[in-house]
Amino acid sequence: MIEAAQFVEAARERGFDWYAGVPCSYLTPFINYVLQDESLNYVSAANEGDAVALIAGVALGASGVHKARRGISMMQNSGLGNAVSPLTSLTWTFRLPQLLIVTWRGQPGVADEPQHALMGPVTPAMLDTMEIPWELFPTEADAIGPALDRATAHMDSTGRPYALVMQKGSVAPYKLNKKGLSGVRQRALNERAEVQSFEGTGERASRRDALERVIAHTPKESTVVLASTGFCGRELYAIDDRENQLYLVGSMGCVTPMALGLALSRPDLQVIALDGDGAALMRMSVFATLGAYGPSNLTHLLLDNGAHESTGGQATVSEGVEFARIASACGYALALDGDDVSIVDRLFDAKDVDGVRFARLSINTGTPSDLPRPSITPEDVRSRLQAHIGS
Repeated sequence: MIEAAQFVEAARERGFDWYAGVPCSYLTPFINYVLQDESLNYVSAANEGDAVALIAGVALGASGVHKARRGISMMQNSGLGNAVSPLTSLTWTFRLPQLLIVTWRGQPGVADEPQHALMGPVTPAMLDTMEIPWELFPTEADAIGPALDRATAHMDSTGRPYALVMQKGSVAPYKLNKKGLSGVRQRALNERAEVQSFEGTGERASRRDALERVIAHTPKESTVVLASTGFCGRELYAIDDRENQLYLVGSMGCVTPMALGLALSRPDLQVIALDGDGAALMRMSVFATLGAYGPSNLTHLLLDNGAHESTGGQATVSEGVEFARIASACGYALALDGDDVSIVDRLFDAKDVDGVRFARLSINTGTPSDLPRPSITPEDVRSRLQAHIGS
C-alpha cells in the first residue's frame, strides 16, 4: 500500500498536473488528495468517456512551452464501457496520449458486488483489445517511479494511452477536508443566463452559411476551431482548410469535452466547439460540466438541422429539445437560440462574458453532393494544429 502523495508527487515531477474522472471507492484517497491541492487541476466529469475526451484536449494543447503538460483519466473498470469510443476513435486515431487509472472491481478471487462479476474478469482483455498497454498500479513506494517512467515512455513514443489497473487497497486512506470543487465558477452556481432568441424572416441558413461566418470570426493566430464528426468537419475542411482547425472523425459527441480540456489548459487560446444536434444529444451530460467549469475562452456553437445527415438523414429528436435553456440551466454564461444566421455574429461579438458562450442555430438540411473527405490524416491534422498553437 502506498500513500496518495507518493504517487501524485512522482506524477507531478513527470508533468502530470491535469486529472479528470468519475470516482470509485478504490480511488477515494487519490482523488481526495488531488482535490485539496490547488496547484493541481481536477475536473469532475459526468461520465468516463467525457473524462477521456477532456484529457485528450489537454494533450492537444501540450505544445510549445506547454509541451510537458500531461493528464490522467480516472475511472472504475465498469466505466471502460463509457470510454470505449473516445479511447478507440479519438485518442488512438489522433495519437493523443494520457495515463489511465482504472480500478479493478470484480478482480477474480476478490469478493465484490454482483454488478462487477463480468467486468472484473474481462477488464484485462478489454484493455488488450483496445491496444492499451497496462500494468498493475504500484503498491510499493519504490515501484512508483519505474511504473510512471514506463507509462510516459510509451506515451511519448506512440502518442497513445497507457493504463495502470488499481487493485483494492492499493492506496492508504486520505481524508477529504474540503467541500466543493476547485475551478467551478461561482456564477454557474448562483446565476442563470437569460435565453436570448432571434428568429429569422426567411429561409433557414445552410451549414455552409454558418461555417463561413465562423471562419470570419476565428483568426488563425488566436483561435482553435474543433469541428464535430460527420458533415460539419468535412464541410469546414472544404470551405477553408486552416492550421487552426481540427476535424473529429468518430468519437461522436466528444468535441465539447475535448474543447473544454483544451480551453482550460490553454487560456491563451480562444477555443470554439462546433457541435451538431445528434452529437449533442449523445453526450448531453457534458452541458453540466461545461456550465460549471467552462472558461470565458470557450465558445459552443450547435448547428441543429434535426437530422443525422451524414448517415442518410434520419431524424433526431432535437425538435423537441430546448438546447439554449439547457445550457442556461447548466450555468453557461450566455445562451442564444434561433434560426437567423446572424446569431453567429452575436455569439462571437459578445464581450465580457464570465464563462462559456452558447448558441443553437437551426439550419437547413442539405450538403453539396461533391463534398470531399479531408485528404489530410487525423494524425497530420493534430500535428499541424499543435505546431501552430505552439509557435
